[in-house]
Amino acid sequence: MTPHVLTVDPDVRDLRTADRLLHTLATQLALPEGTFGCTHLVRGDRPRVALSLTLPSEPLLRTAQERLTPHGHKVSHRAPDAVGRAVIYPGVTALTGTLTITHLLTHSAIDRVTTLGTPNPPTPETRLLTRDHVRPQWQNGELVLTTMPAAHGTLVPFEVPDPTPCCADHRVT
Repeated sequence: MTPHVLTVDPDVRDLRTADRLLHTLATQLALPEGTFGCTHLVRGDRPRVALSLTLPSEPLLRTAQERLTPHGHKVSHRAPDAVGRAVIYPGVTALTGTLTITHLLTHSAIDRVTTLGTPNPPTPETRLLTRDHVRPQWQNGELVLTTMPAAHGTLVPFEVPDPTPCCADHRVT
């Protein structure tokens, strides 16, 4: 599959709004299961969060662009960077509740799991409490989920679904 990338610059400044917009666009565009939707922090004179959609075909890319442009979205044909934070990806809807690392890797597009503070990957039978919020990031062409230790030998994704107010804003500055 040759990926076809479309970047949308909606001029949003926080990850929560960007996540919601990605889900809305995926629904409005009726994107197929193999689509990846990522957020990208854009720095510089106008800090913001850009969105990228990696679509499985050129016709789908053209259709998405034609449907987004009239709504005032700035659209381009390349990703802002190579380290997007995946919000929409194959298998994401199955990553709910508690599951094993094997299940996560077998049933989603995630390639690898790392754990903060440890040099080795978690064992296949290690349990992951997803909190229904699994946001891996592209690293060197692999979709990698960073986790951290939790109670009773389990892991949780590093990014929490509802951060405390001190960190909740995540505005790009």
